[in-house]
Amino acid sequence: MFSTHLEQWYELHGRDLPWRRTGDPYLIMLSEFILQQTQISQGTDYYLRFAERFPTAESLAEASEEEVMRLWQGLGYYSRARHLHAAAKQIAAAGCFPKDYSFVRALPGVGDYTAAAIMSLAFGEPYAVLDGNVQRVLARHFGICEPVDTGQGKKLLRALADEMLDRQHPALYNQAIMDFGALLCKPTSPLCDTCPLSGTCQALKEHLTDKLPIKSKRTAVRDRYLTYIYTRTKDGQTLLRRRGSGDIWQGLFEFPLIESDRPLTMEEVEKTLSNFCPPSLTLPNCSASNRQLPLKGENKKSPFKGDLEGLSLIARDVRHQLTHQRLHADFYCLTLPHADDEMVNGKWSNGKWIKESDLDRYALPRLLEKLLEKL
Repeated sequence: MFSTHLEQWYELHGRDLPWRRTGDPYLIMLSEFILQQTQISQGTDYYLRFAERFPTAESLAEASEEEVMRLWQGLGYYSRARHLHAAAKQIAAAGCFPKDYSFVRALPGVGDYTAAAIMSLAFGEPYAVLDGNVQRVLARHFGICEPVDTGQGKKLLRALADEMLDRQHPALYNQAIMDFGALLCKPTSPLCDTCPLSGTCQALKEHLTDKLPIKSKRTAVRDRYLTYIYTRTKDGQTLLRRRGSGDIWQGLFEFPLIESDRPLTMEEVEKTLSNFCPPSLTLPNCSASNRQLPLKGENKKSPFKGDLEGLSLIARDVRHQLTHQRLHADFYCLTLPHADDEMVNGKWSNGKWIKESDLDRYALPRLLEKLLEKL
């Protein structure tokens, strides 16, 4: 029997993970948020830190967004942190974590998979999880050739996942099939020789293991070119601003930025800075929504003029991969005699001068952490 073989395999080979040692729905939800788009090897430390700092939904709900984002820093996909924070507030307002699928499913950031995981793992309710690992196991074992990213493919796999679920032991089954997909029925080089389901696997029988599951389309990845100017003063201050909504890294802090449609030479950076006047930094070929530097000639005064001898290149073409974007970053350091309040006007009205020694208090994108390491 499919579920029996999976559960027997799991009893012998399943991973011992900290969130599997609790039945607390909040902590299980915390682990699921962290593990969205994150490998277990990276997510475990974050889970332990969050669970220690915010052991209950109420404690997380009372925290400031800045503290939550700072603790999340480096994990990426920061909307997860905001959704987690908002979900904790709703749970705290309810007075407890209700054993109610409709409540759980309606929480910010909770989709079908996360809701099923919480309901089955925390409450023992018969909801089948369907993530990438489960899709792969089902598509291969049952020979599903329908693309898994189409409406028909999703519907077929959902029905199959519900049919295969061990309704008497939903938590055991869900954990078993997820670990089975992650450890044995891997995306590449699956361990078919030791698979307890090899005798009934259609993909193995028909030599389709490396072809299933099928995806009908691949999302295009676009390149973005970012030039960051780490701006510091001789008395130890640096310039930060908070990113707005509608783009990556919403709510995180960053340094002055030039975004262009290609890499810039140092001469081009110097020219842009020489024509820079508060409030911001970006080139004419940038989209209006991303412009953080005025166009040449828009303003007359430049706080950078006469100070560009303090400009130095720190790193070039540091790459950072997001789901649908490939970032190419150059990093410069600009040293000014003193902080200029004119530089935090206009579009930089949410910018501010801070002590460099206080940088650790601000949540920065992982890319900027990588760049700072080169200073």
